[in-house]
Parts: sequence; C-alpha cells; structure tokens
Amino acid sequence: MKPTIDVMSSIRESADGLTLAELLSRHPGLARRTAQRTIAKLVEDGKVVAAGAGRTRRYLQTGPRLDAAARVGVQEGFPSFIPLSADSLDIVAYIDQPLEARKPVGYQSDFLDAYRPNATSYLSGSLRRQLHEMGRTAEAGAPAGTYSRTILNRLLIDLSWASSHLEGNTYSRLDTRELIEHGKAARGKGVVETQMILNHKTAIELLVENVENAGFNRYTLMNLHGALAENLLPNPAAEGRIRQHAVDIGKSVYRPLSTPQQIDEVLDMLLDKANRIDDPFEQSFFMMVHLPYLQPFADINKRTSRLAANLPLFRANLCPLTFLDVPEPAYSRATLGVYEMTRVELLRDLYVWAYERSTQEYLAIRQNLVEPDPLRLAWRDLIKQTVRDIVLHPEREPLACIVRAVGEQVPVDERPAVQALVVEELRRLHDGVLARYGLRPPYYTAWKAVHGR
Repeated sequence: MKPTIDVMSSIRESADGLTLAELLSRHPGLARRTAQRTIAKLVEDGKVVAAGAGRTRRYLQTGPRLDAAARVGVQEGFPSFIPLSADSLDIVAYIDQPLEARKPVGYQSDFLDAYRPNATSYLSGSLRRQLHEMGRTAEAGAPAGTYSRTILNRLLIDLSWASSHLEGNTYSRLDTRELIEHGKAARGKGVVETQMILNHKTAIELLVENVENAGFNRYTLMNLHGALAENLLPNPAAEGRIRQHAVDIGKSVYRPLSTPQQIDEVLDMLLDKANRIDDPFEQSFFMMVHLPYLQPFADINKRTSRLAANLPLFRANLCPLTFLDVPEPAYSRATLGVYEMTRVELLRDLYVWAYERSTQEYLAIRQNLVEPDPLRLAWRDLIKQTVRDIVLHPEREPLACIVRAVGEQVPVDERPAVQALVVEELRRLHDGVLARYGLRPPYYTAWKAVHGR
C-alpha cells in the first residue's frame, strides 16, 4: 500500500504532474516496474490521468473527479447520448479545466513513432468487426467506389453540411441542398459560409470521382486540401501546400511543429504508415487522429482529415462517415484530447457513435435510391469530357461537338441514346455542378453569354 500512497502523494503535490523519470527521482528506493504497476492501477481507478506519450508522458491528479457520482457529473458536461468509456471521462475531466491549469505541450514524436501498422490498433478487433457489420452495403464486392457513386447526390449534401457545421457554418441542411443542387446561395449568409460548402462539394467529388487512384499520398492530400481551402485562406499560395510558419490552436495549450522541414518529414512518415494499414476503419481513424495532430497546413486541417477519413470507406464500399448530428463541442474536446494528451479514447468513442449515426441514415435511405442508369454509368467519362470541351470552346456549335465525340467512341447502336444523355447533361448544367466537369464559373459564364443560357 505504501508505494501507492507515496506515488499518489507526489503526483498530488505537483501542479503540472510528473513523468515516470521525475517520479523515480523523488523515490530512489522505488523499483521502476513497481512504479509502473502503481501508476497503471491509479489510472485504472480514475485517480490519475495520463497526458502525453512515451518518455514525456505526465501523470496528473484528477482532483475531485474520483468517485462514480463525480464521473456522472463529467458525462453531464458532455452530450449524454454519446456513451463514454472511463478513459474518455478522464480526458473530458482534464480538457474541461481552465487553460491555465493545463500544461503547455508540443508535438510528441513518440506518438506517431510508436504506431506500427497492423500491429498497433486504436480500434480493437471486436470494435472493427462491429463497425464492419454496421457499415456493410450490398455493393461490398463491387469495384471500389461503387457505393459512394450511387449515393453521391445525398452524400454531397450531408457531408458538406455536417463537416461545415463543425466549423461554425450556419447554413441549414435545406440551405445546403439548395446550394448544391441548384446553385442558390442562402439569403443572409456570408460568402465565406457559401464558399465553405461549395469547397466541400468539390473536395468530395474529387475523392469519389478518383477513388480508384486516390490514396494517402502527397498528391491526393494536397489536392484535397487545395479544394477545401480555395478562396478561404488569407494567403492563396497556402492552398494545397505545407505551412511555412508556426500556428496556434485556439483554446488549447498545444503547440504543433513549426519547421517546414520537420513537418515534411513527419507527413511522409504519417502517409507511409497510413498506406500500410489493412483495415479501412483503422486507416480512417488513424487519419482522423494524426493529420490534425500534425497540423501540416496553415488552416483547414480538421476538414481535410474528416474527408480523408472517408477515403478508405469509399474504396471498400462501406457506408460513409458523414458526421451528421455530431455536436461541435464534443468534437472539439475529442480533438483537444489528442492534441494535449495524445489520447485517442474520447475521439474513438465519438467516431464509433458518429459512424453508427451515419449508417442508420444511409442504410435507411438505400432502399429508396433510384438505380443508376447503366448507359450513363458506362459512358460517364465521355459525357463529362464532352460537356467540358463544349463549355471551354464557346465558339463551337454544341450539337456538332456532341455528334463528333460520340461518333468517335460509341458503338453505332448506342450513339443516339448517348447523344441524348450528353444533351440532357448540358441542358441541366448550372453553377452548382461545375466541379463535376472540372469547370470554373468564369468559363461557364462566358459560354452562356454566347449561347444565350
């Protein structure tokens, strides 16, 4: 009993907590293994909370949050409909302290270094099986991206709205639908909010349309960030590029890496490890954890991580993670737990709850979805390229361009139907779908001026 009393007493006396090395220096007669077992028991009992990773991990007293009643009080400060583990409650207890009571921390390289793809698991085997069961779709054996393309119209609205909402965007779901489907900006909303929604739409389309070739590599990640950041950063040159300066995290004592060379090196390691993870959910959650923690971009890191976390799910034809109904305060606390404590439990609990919420929505609507037109699906690339070429060359006669493009590639018996599809696609063209064809608004405006639309 005495080692427990000695260890607890030392931790209680230190406002900033103690590392294992500091604790052992205060108690030279205490064996290292005994100290480790004692600390583990104190953490398990909820008397001590761990913050940080590796040699820099510090152990702090949880103060008055020791008994079951107090733990219920912590849960009351967090949405009660999201189940939390005891470890998550410890994280909430620490993060809910005032800033001045939390110890400033920098980037902990041990956090990423210690992760071994397919050996380390943030999500247990049983939890991954549960997620697979929840997210399984009828397209499980189909080519990569089949399911996400099938639900694309709904996905664009839900994920764009929910992810933007987590950034304080006040567009409603209905506003978002009007903007995405009809190109109508909501009245009374700022241009930044409108741009944020449209950027999400473009970024989601980028992933879905290129799912066969997209991966956790520099090209995909930079272009994903570039799409999300367009027209939203003070310095446009920072769109899709590694940040070149230090950044602060609002309402946090965490200080990310500030040297571009270090960020570059760690990002390469992060992407390499992500690519070697076999399970799509572990891969997804790994990106949710480590991309924001690194903060490789000047801003818009969390948005990038939320969309990147969907890429493995798109490829595996699993239900997407849309973040529908995720409360912003809960998401913020969960990410702060990663930033300041390098602890993933709270974000993990939120991830699992959010995914179950998403799957309930998507599996419920799946039976009401109209099956894709097989001819449109078969010739989708030709249709999009033809529409793009027509708009980029307003001096050309549209019907002649369609007849020529279809005649060069489509079998004779299918030409009339494919021509009709291109004409219909061109007729329905509007500002809200330009990214689908790789077009920007100025080109569309110029084309309309010539053709009277």
